Amino acid sequence: MSEVLAATGEAVDSGDGPKPVRIGLLGRGNVGAAFAELLAERADAVEAATGRRPELAGVLTRSSGDFEAILERSDLVVELMGGTEPAREYAIAAMRAGRPFVTANKQLLAQHGDELFAVARECGVQLRFEAAVAAVIPIVRTIQEGFAATEIDKVYGIVNGTTNFILSEMAASGAGYDDILARAQELGYAEADPTDDVSGADAAAKMAILARLAFHTPVTLAEVTYEGIEAIQPDDLAFAKELGLSLKLLGVAERRGAGISVRVFPCFLYSGHPLAPIEGAFNAVMIQADAINEVTLSGPGAGGLQTASAVLGDVVSILAGDAPVHETRTELPIVGDVPSSFYLHLEVADQPGVLARIATVLGDHDVSVKSVVQRGIGEDARLVMVLHECLESSFARAVEALNGLDELRGPARSIHVIEEGF
Repeated sequence: MSEVLAATGEAVDSGDGPKPVRIGLLGRGNVGAAFAELLAERADAVEAATGRRPELAGVLTRSSGDFEAILERSDLVVELMGGTEPAREYAIAAMRAGRPFVTANKQLLAQHGDELFAVARECGVQLRFEAAVAAVIPIVRTIQEGFAATEIDKVYGIVNGTTNFILSEMAASGAGYDDILARAQELGYAEADPTDDVSGADAAAKMAILARLAFHTPVTLAEVTYEGIEAIQPDDLAFAKELGLSLKLLGVAERRGAGISVRVFPCFLYSGHPLAPIEGAFNAVMIQADAINEVTLSGPGAGGLQTASAVLGDVVSILAGDAPVHETRTELPIVGDVPSSFYLHLEVADQPGVLARIATVLGDHDVSVKSVVQRGIGEDARLVMVLHECLESSFARAVEALNGLDELRGPARSIHVIEEGF
């Protein structure tokens, strides 16, 4: 049987010095192939850092390899196959066999994290997943280890490089969503089926993981509310420029009273916000707490090599023996209705009193106007507003009432706005 790593990451010395660490690789797609290449290229550096030289014990793909045979030959297992099954089955089998497990699979953790962490603790093995969130940015390690004793109040940021690229290009070029999505696919920033990215589901899975780590409470993908960028129009971005705003798909996990709120939504930011200048396929995540004030980490959020680099970092951490297993400390309720500011776009009939009627409807629902821009006349008349912070439920009722006005020529469009100043 293969020599199995101890919980500390150390190997038993056979008298001839430490043996190589044999890695079973599950999946050889874009990231898996990049990891295999990087592992061979950086083997000397890994050995110098840990005293163990890594080598592949076997590779499982859809058409070749046998999991049980690879597991038998491996000291450590890396999963880069994606999907939740059979990845969950393989993860549990590997950890029950005493093998540390590394994954970049955000959906696996967001949907089955409780089970996987419990198995890792029960079996005394390490479970690492840095590459599951924000690729090369070490946000998981920072929260889980660097701020292990810090009471974090908020974790938020741009955690999907595909949508950030699309929104950046739409703002810069004035082109529509469909055209920029096609370009993102040509450049390899978006998958042939981009649904998880553009709908917000990918970011929601990542925020479920970060919320779990930051607040030490179980959070599943089903508890994260999310919306995507498919409905964003070029004129929304054009009007935003006039108001000094830039658009991002934002993931937010924060304490709200005795509970937490975890959400993903398109959001306008003012120019002074640290996330406003993050462009292209880059990610950035901010951590806020009384003890540390604020920390921002940014870097490439997509790409096979970048993700493979984060996976290799997890392998090195396991060999160094410095990776704790996440543990739930409390169960916090999810808060659904939170305050937010909004951008509101209305196509209206250009006639006397329309603005007053709209303001009355908003006021009746405890929503007040911060700024307003009017463009066009007659059939092209539009009102664009930024509203002061109000409960999301109050705003939703106000929009429903506005959509019932005869003066509106189409449904109202709205986008969140972060008013926070820096």
